[in-house]
Amino acid sequence: MPGNDTTGGALARRLTLNDAVVLGLGSMIGAGVFAAIGPAAQAAGAGLLVGLALAAMVAYANATSSAQLAALYPQSGGTYVYGRERLGPFWGTLAGFGFVIGKTSSLAAMALTFGAYAAPEYARPMAVAAVVALTAVNVAGVRKTAGLTKVIVVSVLAALAAVVAAALGGGSVEVGNLDGVLQASPTGVLQAAGLLFFAFAGYARIATLGEEVIDPAVTIPKAIPRALGLTLVVYVIVAVTALLAVGPEELAASSAPLATAVEAGRFAAGAPLVRVGATIAAAGVLLSLIAGVSRTGFAMARDGYLPAVLTSVHPTRKVPHVAELTVGAIVIVLVLLVDLRGAIGFSSFAVLTYYAIANASAVTLEGEERRWPRWIAIGGVVGCVVLAFSLPVVAVVGGAALLGVGAVIHVVVTRRRR
Repeated sequence: MPGNDTTGGALARRLTLNDAVVLGLGSMIGAGVFAAIGPAAQAAGAGLLVGLALAAMVAYANATSSAQLAALYPQSGGTYVYGRERLGPFWGTLAGFGFVIGKTSSLAAMALTFGAYAAPEYARPMAVAAVVALTAVNVAGVRKTAGLTKVIVVSVLAALAAVVAAALGGGSVEVGNLDGVLQASPTGVLQAAGLLFFAFAGYARIATLGEEVIDPAVTIPKAIPRALGLTLVVYVIVAVTALLAVGPEELAASSAPLATAVEAGRFAAGAPLVRVGATIAAAGVLLSLIAGVSRTGFAMARDGYLPAVLTSVHPTRKVPHVAELTVGAIVIVLVLLVDLRGAIGFSSFAVLTYYAIANASAVTLEGEERRWPRWIAIGGVVGCVVLAFSLPVVAVVGGAALLGVGAVIHVVVTRRRR
């Protein structure tokens, strides 16, 4: 009857190339540029620029692998689909759980970041309000998601431009702050790369929306590298500016490194722009990440690895609204009950596992399926593994345990089918 949900229905293809690029930018230009520069400076000093280059190289390998695979398999689910099709059901399921586990934790962290910047004294209520509002936007339809993301991206870029202008024009620039770029230890550079990598991880959101992109075989291979390239340019400009303004020591000691860079000069009044920009950026990540996680959950439920109710598609808006509402509810519970700072490492390990499987899937491509050389995908596998195991032991063990749960679920479902 009218108004009833459609279970297992098809999603509508409504996203253009520009929409896909903007969604990728909205995912990447977020917490990394506002928060990760400080910890990266603590790990490697001015060598964080080397770490940024290394993170970008790994991200590029992941991006090309994701682009090739998304063109072949334009379905919701991203690496969950690619791993299943190219490596076997087990690896697809492991990738799916890696994405859902890692990114659900990231969602809660982004919500708390939003609350901390918007109103520190009411951080958790503000975080919950942000999750409710942005889940509602996603449920309203993917075109509305893309439209709001455009507004967010423009606002964040404007704030970053103001930060760069204030920091460079504040009279505190010191070229000597870049002297230690090549003097950092290899371990420190790897740690910095691991921290900065996740600033680039948003391009996967484009691939997970593959079932809603117009002409995905053409659009996705163009959108992913474009979004990644634009993000890298922004990050390099911001990182160099921050180092020139205050140096790595002050950045490492600051919980708001870009605000510190602005406050060091004559235009300290521009510091509130950093808070506004960080709040908007966190909202942008929340918006696009809710869409990405829900689509992967939708795909896994369609294949029987998650409850079938998550396959419900709204009859008019053509979005997996039950999956989106479920993701929002879980994130709200985490925001209210969990201190996620210790869980970020688990999230990092799970996400790197996800991308390692994406690259391994791309290694198997042959002939006309391949758009980039095989060695790039092989390098992506190696890069993901190295960065994953540069994380603290607790993160590696905990992340592996969480992924182990997904592996058990796969085994149980497979046996039931047999």
